[in-house]
Amino acid sequence: MIQVIWTFLSEIGDFFAANFDPWRDSIDIFLVTIGIYWLLLLIQGTRAIQILVGLIVLIGLSLASEVFQLPTVRLILQNFLGSAVLIIIVLFQNDIRRALAQVGRGFFPAVSAQQESQMLEEIVRAAQSLVQKRVGALIVLERESALTDQIEAGRVIDSVLSADLLVALFLPVSPLHDGAVVVRDGRVASAGCILPLAQRDNLPDGIGTRHRAAVGITEETDAVVVVVSEETAGISVVMAGEMVRELDAPRLRVMLHEILTGETQKLGSEPDGDSESRISDVESTVAGISASRG
Repeated sequence: MIQVIWTFLSEIGDFFAANFDPWRDSIDIFLVTIGIYWLLLLIQGTRAIQILVGLIVLIGLSLASEVFQLPTVRLILQNFLGSAVLIIIVLFQNDIRRALAQVGRGFFPAVSAQQESQMLEEIVRAAQSLVQKRVGALIVLERESALTDQIEAGRVIDSVLSADLLVALFLPVSPLHDGAVVVRDGRVASAGCILPLAQRDNLPDGIGTRHRAAVGITEETDAVVVVVSEETAGISVVMAGEMVRELDAPRLRVMLHEILTGETQKLGSEPDGDSESRISDVESTVAGISASRG
C-alpha cells in the first residue's frame, strides 16, 4: 500500500516537473482561484453549499478508491460522477441563473450609498402609506444570504423599487397581497412569496402570521424584514429573529439606516435616548443625497 501511494506521488511530481510553467500556470491558477472564490461568495448562506460539499466528498472518495484499489467503489462513483455536469446544472439551476444575471450587472454588484438612501426612503414612505390605509405588508431586504431556497411560490417582478409599487402590491385588490415582497440589490425581485414560519413559543403575544414569517426568515438568513400590521397599524423591524415593534416613520428610517450601514448588528427592544439626534442626522444625510441627485 505504501509503495502504491509513493508511486502515485512520484508520478504527480514528475508530471509537474515536466509540464509546469511558472508564469503561465501561476496566472491560470490565480484566475481559477478568483472564479472559485466568486462562486463561493455567490452560494454562501444557501443550501447549495451543502450540496457542493457533498460532491467534493464523493470526488475525494473516488480518488481514494483509486489509491486503495477499491474497484467496486470506483466503478459506482465513476458512473455517478460521469454525469456530474448534468447533476450540477439540475441542482444549482437557481444559483446559475442568479450568477448569469449578476454577470450582466458586473461581477461584484453593490448598492451605492445613493441607491441605498433612495431604497430606504421608498420603503419608509410605503410603510407610512400602508399604515395610514391599515393595510398589512411584509417587505424582506435580502443581504448576504440568498433567499432563493427559503422562498416558495413567489412571482418574479424584477422592477425598480418605489413606494407606489410596494403599496400597490399589498393592497387587498392585488393577487399578491398575502405574500412577502423581496428586495434584492435595490430592486423589487419578487412578490407573493411564502416564508417559513417561526415555531418558537416565546414570541410576543398578539403577533400574527406576518410577524411569525418575518421571524422565521430572519432566523435562517441575515435578511431584514419590515412588517406593517393591519390590525394594530404598527410598523416592526425584524432581524436575526429579534423584533422591534411600534415604530414610527422617523425611527424606522434610523433603524434601517443603521442596519444597512452596519452600525447596528443586533436589535434592541427600542431606540435609546439619543434617537432624536440620530433621526436628525439620518434625515440630514438623506436630504443631502437627495439634493445631490436632484
